[in-house]
Amino acid sequence: MTREFRIGKDIITDDPRSYVIAEIGHNHQGNIETCKKMFLSAKQCGVNAVKLQKRTNKLLYTKELYNSPYDNENSFGATYGEHREFLEFDTDEYIELKNFADELGLSFFCTAFDIPSVDFLEDIGIHGYKIASGDLKNTPLIAYIAKTGKPIILSTGGGTLEDVQRAYDTIRPWNRNFCILQCTACYPVEPEDMNLKVITTFREKFPDVVIGLSDHQNGISMALVAYMLKARVFEKHFTLNHSWKGSDHSFSLEPIGMSKLCRDLKRAMYAIGDGVKKPIPGEINPLIKMGKQLVASRDIPKGHQLTVLDIAIKSPINIGLPPYEFNNIIGMVTKKPLSEDDPISRDILTK
Repeated sequence: MTREFRIGKDIITDDPRSYVIAEIGHNHQGNIETCKKMFLSAKQCGVNAVKLQKRTNKLLYTKELYNSPYDNENSFGATYGEHREFLEFDTDEYIELKNFADELGLSFFCTAFDIPSVDFLEDIGIHGYKIASGDLKNTPLIAYIAKTGKPIILSTGGGTLEDVQRAYDTIRPWNRNFCILQCTACYPVEPEDMNLKVITTFREKFPDVVIGLSDHQNGISMALVAYMLKARVFEKHFTLNHSWKGSDHSFSLEPIGMSKLCRDLKRAMYAIGDGVKKPIPGEINPLIKMGKQLVASRDIPKGHQLTVLDIAIKSPINIGLPPYEFNNIIGMVTKKPLSEDDPISRDILTK
């Protein structure tokens, strides 16, 4: 069975290529120009896609939470509702951002947290949807998104395999173009809590689906581990400055980190190779110096029958026999005289 996830010009399968999504989230701090700078920087880092978050806040939160005081170092408003509204872009801003992503050749994903946000994003012409870990059990929203026919990325933080299966069963009748991400919904997550072997579990359980990683770890090394487990889609939070206001910035990758992640995933693609163990041309010169051959341990006359004491193993490699022939030439007779360190080859020996 073939796994395949299509988004824009990209087709992600089990082949070694990876797909990287820069999760902008609300790290733009409600400023469209900052957001566009982040898109451009992410493109320069080598990502394939950027992602925002869309909420219809007054419908999404209870009145009590919406109106609750929100006074902390990360707040953009006096109440939680004001804070959330400050971080939302309007229709014109979303259209501008979507067009800018198109100009950069980036796919533009968005996490829709409620059904009105899906309708909003459909009007914008969003390229694809992310279903957040918090909505893994929200089958009405999952089905609504699935029916759009757009590519879907399903995050699975805090869920069980049963929860993931339920979401899979909800999406698949309407839409087969989706992928599933292993995720631990901690921000940041410690490596010991990432449970990357779930990637293997997902691959076995869902053989028709591309599997990936929503990576909240403060670094890039665990993504490479996930890659070797055959994760192929990677979502990583992105910022331009760790010190900016907002709770996500501290564990997000700055441009240098995102560039290294994209670089190393590409390197891993080539490093995997074809699985055939063979020497390559670049190894020849180093191994001439480092490798060893059989040589005469002392001056040896013609017609001498070789003993253990006549043979030494020394570098570099020339025309001498390899060391694994050591025992095979004991007792053979030299057809010509040898000086100390002369290579011992088959053509100068006889039985």
